[in-house]
Amino acid sequence: MADKTEKNYVERDVSWMYFNHRILTEAKKPEVPLLERLSFLGIYSNNLDEFFRVRVASINRLLDEPNLDKRLYHSLKRSLKQINKLNEQYSTEYTEAVAEVQRELETHGIRFVNELQLDEVQREFLDRYFYDKLNGTVIPIWLSQIDDIATLEDNRIYLAVEKVDDEEPHKTKYAILKVPDRQLGRWVTLPAPEGRSDIIYLDDVIRHCLPVIFAGLKAGTYRAYSFKFTKDAEMEMDNEQDYGMLERIAAGVDSRKRGDAVRVIYDREMPRPLLRRILDRLDTKRLDTSLAGGRYQNHKDLMSFPDCGHRELKYPAWRQLMKPEFVAEESVLDQIRRKDRFIHVPYHSFDGYIRLLREAAYKPEVKAIKTTLYRLAKDSKVVKALITAARNGKKVTAVVELLARFDEQSNIKWSRRMQEEGVKVVYGVEGLKIHSKLLYIESKKGNIACVGTGNFHEGNARAYTDYLMMTARQGIVNDVARVFEFIDRPFSQPRFNQLLVSPNAMKSRILRLLDTEIRNAKAGKEAWVKMKINHITDPEVVDKLYQASNAGVQIDIVLRGNCSLVPGVPDVSAHIRVVGIIDRYLEHARILVFCNGGKPRYYLGSADWMPRNLNSRIEVMTPVYDEDLQRDLLRTVEYGLQDTTNGRQVDGRGTDWLPAQTAGAAPFRSQEALYQAYLKEIETYDHH
Repeated sequence: MADKTEKNYVERDVSWMYFNHRILTEAKKPEVPLLERLSFLGIYSNNLDEFFRVRVASINRLLDEPNLDKRLYHSLKRSLKQINKLNEQYSTEYTEAVAEVQRELETHGIRFVNELQLDEVQREFLDRYFYDKLNGTVIPIWLSQIDDIATLEDNRIYLAVEKVDDEEPHKTKYAILKVPDRQLGRWVTLPAPEGRSDIIYLDDVIRHCLPVIFAGLKAGTYRAYSFKFTKDAEMEMDNEQDYGMLERIAAGVDSRKRGDAVRVIYDREMPRPLLRRILDRLDTKRLDTSLAGGRYQNHKDLMSFPDCGHRELKYPAWRQLMKPEFVAEESVLDQIRRKDRFIHVPYHSFDGYIRLLREAAYKPEVKAIKTTLYRLAKDSKVVKALITAARNGKKVTAVVELLARFDEQSNIKWSRRMQEEGVKVVYGVEGLKIHSKLLYIESKKGNIACVGTGNFHEGNARAYTDYLMMTARQGIVNDVARVFEFIDRPFSQPRFNQLLVSPNAMKSRILRLLDTEIRNAKAGKEAWVKMKINHITDPEVVDKLYQASNAGVQIDIVLRGNCSLVPGVPDVSAHIRVVGIIDRYLEHARILVFCNGGKPRYYLGSADWMPRNLNSRIEVMTPVYDEDLQRDLLRTVEYGLQDTTNGRQVDGRGTDWLPAQTAGAAPFRSQEALYQAYLKEIETYDHH
C-alpha cells in the first residue's frame, strides 16, 4: 500500500462502526416516523450483535494465534481498542435515543409499563398470563450448578435473579432464567383504558411472576437483572474426506453453540457479587467486551414492536409495482429474447422474477434450469418453482451456498427437500463462497440468463434494493453458462468474454477500467466514475481510486457500509465524494458506470470491493447494454448522490453529515423519488 493510502485508510471494522452509527443517527431524526425510529434502533442493535459474533470474534481468535506477526498483532489490538471505545460512546447515545422515542410515544398514548407500574386489572391479567403461557416455560437454574454459562444459548435474554431469604437476610441465592421471547414474543399488550396502549416487556412479566416461579421455597425478596452474551459465531468443521459437505456444515452449525463468549452486556444495576459470578462463569478475556447497559437487552426486538393501531407513526405504505411485461399474456421468455428486461426490487415486485421461473418450469421448450442460491426464504417460491420444473422433466441444478452465514440451517433444509424432488443440488466449491446471483435457462428457442445484485429471496426483495437483469444476449448467456461449468470444475480456467468474474479476473479488469479513466484525465479528456456499492475496503482498489482522484478523475460513490476511503483529502482524494443512504429500504445494489472517454460502460452484479469478494468468492458483474436499463441505473446512482434528506456525506472519520439544504430547494429523498418515478411509469403505461 502506498504511503499516502496507508495514512488515509480506515480499517474495515472501524469503518463498519461508523456505518452502524449512521443507522443510530437516522433513529434520532425527529422527521422520521416514531415507530420507524424504534425499528432503526432495533436494526442498530441486531447489526451490533452480528458484528461481535463474527468480526470481533475473528479478531480475538487471531490475537490468540501464537505465531502472529507483531505488526498485525498491534494493528488488531488498536482496532479492537477503537471498536470498544466507539461501542461505549455509541451505547450511551443509544440508551438516550431509546428513552427519547419511548417518551415521545407516550404523547400518542403508547406507554412502556414495567412490573412496578401495573394497576390491579393488569396485575390480575399477568397472574393469569403466567398459568396460560409461562408456566413450565420459565424454569430457574441455580447459578451454583453452572460451571460455564457459555454452554447456554447465546444472543438470548437472561435474567440473573437474586433471592434474599426473608427470615435470614444474610442468605442470598442466585439463579438464571432464560426469557422465552422466541416462543412468546418480546411484547405483551396489557388491558388499558380506551385510547391508550400499555405494553410491557416479557422480561418484566417474568419479574412480576418471580414469587410464583420460585413457589415452594422459603419466602424471600426477588430482584432480577438482565444480561446477554454473544458467542464467537465461527464454525468448526471436520474436514474428513468421507464426511459429506452437507453433514460437515450441519455439524459446524451445531459447533457454533460451543463458541467462546466475546461480548457481555448487563444491567448496570446488577449487584457486584452477582456480576462477578456471571463474568467468571462466562470466562471473558480481558480484551472481550463487557458493557454496563440499561435494564433491557436484545433491542433487536424493537423491529417487531406492535403498531398499536397507529399506522400514522410508520412510513406510508408503498405498494410493490408489477411491471407490465410480467403481467402480459405474451410469454416472458419471448419478451426477453426480443429485449433485455429488468426489475428493481422492492420498488418492483419480485413476483416478476417468479413469473419468469414459473414459466420456465412448465414450458415444453425449456430443457434445463441452473441457478445459484445464496439465501433462501422460509417458504421459498423460488425453490417451489425449481421443484415443479424437475417434476416436469427439466434438468434442474441448484448451486446452494451452505456457508451463507446464519442461514446455513435453512439452506440445508431446502437442499435436502430439492434432492428428494429430483433437483441436482451442488454445494459449490470448497474454499470459494458462491455469492453470485445467476439464473440460466436452456431452451430450444434460445437460451436466457438472469444476473442479479441480490439474493433470489422473497423476504430480502421486500426490504433490499436490488436489480435483476434478464437477457438473451448470446455473449452474456454463454458466459453465465461458463460460470456454472467453472463451479462444476473449479480448477479449469475458463475465459469470460463479457462478464467480470472473481476470483478469475474481476479485480484486474476493474483496475484496468480505472486506469483508462486515469489516462483520459491526464490527456485532458472527460473522465469520471459513478457507482453504487455496499463496501470498499480492498487496499489496492483504494490506492487506485486515490491515483485516479489525483489524476483529476471525478469519483462519485453511493456507498452503504464499510468505507476504507477518506474522501476530500487534498493531494489524495480531493475528487472523491461518498454518500451513505440510510432509509426505509436497505441499499444493496452494486452498479458501476465508467465514463470511458464519453462512451460510458455500465455494469451491475453481486461484488463489493473487498478482498473477500475480489479474491475468494465467486462473484459476477455483467455489462449492461440495454439503453433503458442504462438510463435507470444512472438515475438510481444520481438520485442517491443528490439525496439531501437521507444521504449523509461520508468523511471516513465517523463524523458524517447531511448536506445543507439549498435555499428555496425542496428536500430530496432518493428512495421516494425513485418510487414516484416508477409509479408514474406504470400509470403512464396503464393509461396508454
